[in-house]
Amino acid sequence: MVANYLIGLREGLEAALVVSILIAYLVRTGRRDLLPALWTGVGVAVAASLGFGAMLTFGPQGLSFTAQEAIGGSLSIVAVGLVTWMIFWMARTARHLKGDLQHKLDDAVAAGRRAVVVMACLAVGREGLETALFLWASAQATAGTGARGGTAAPLLGAALGLGTAVLVAWALYRGALRLDLQRFFAWTGAFLVLVAAGVLSYGVHDLQEAGILPGLHNLAFDVSAAVPPTSWYGTLLKGVLNFTPATTWLQAIAWTAYVIPTMTFFVRTAFRRPPARPAAPAPSTTSPLPAA
Repeated sequence: MVANYLIGLREGLEAALVVSILIAYLVRTGRRDLLPALWTGVGVAVAASLGFGAMLTFGPQGLSFTAQEAIGGSLSIVAVGLVTWMIFWMARTARHLKGDLQHKLDDAVAAGRRAVVVMACLAVGREGLETALFLWASAQATAGTGARGGTAAPLLGAALGLGTAVLVAWALYRGALRLDLQRFFAWTGAFLVLVAAGVLSYGVHDLQEAGILPGLHNLAFDVSAAVPPTSWYGTLLKGVLNFTPATTWLQAIAWTAYVIPTMTFFVRTAFRRPPARPAAPAPSTTSPLPAA
């Protein structure tokens, strides 16, 4: 639930910030008449994201166990790839996001009302579809695999995170809250790398259960006795980092091969300091030389 809350908070805040930037720009430039078109595009994007999430949740239910595991494992790996790209994209473009969106909106306004609808739909829809896929994959990894471990906790956590994101974005828009967005996205991005690693591990496990990947019974470690899955700390580790006490060698290799390079490159990208501006020359304290 904790992991899904933070995913919903971060992804929801990205989408909410996009909307608030677009609204503020239209208001500031005196184009309030285009706000209905903007909200239409946002509504279409939200509906498409909800429909995509429903399809992921209910679509595979009539399939065999093997098919469910194969689909779940494959989509989990796809979700990890998408969220990894999103994390690095936001780390690189957080400073320029406002200017980029305003430039695209200028082009859409010049093209007409329909272009504004499409622009808003694409800007918000990308965030929404990525969020739906990653939340679904994370929920499957947290609750269990396939349709066997369904629980309302991941959905509740995601809903609370999205609700918090809307409130934070509204407070930022009204000027009631100040937030260092670059630092926020840097720290939450580092956490999402760990969450994504857990989703990747579970995706590998799903593919092993489907018989697509080997090594289902070759365990790298089994700490179930020390970390019982039903204990509070076992539940916490599973809910936050998708940790499984019994991990196969292939899962452990996939987790390690993803976390080490991804976290290293992300820290170098997101936490690097901007180049310092050259200091202005100090005023001279000596009097000018007399002319010869």
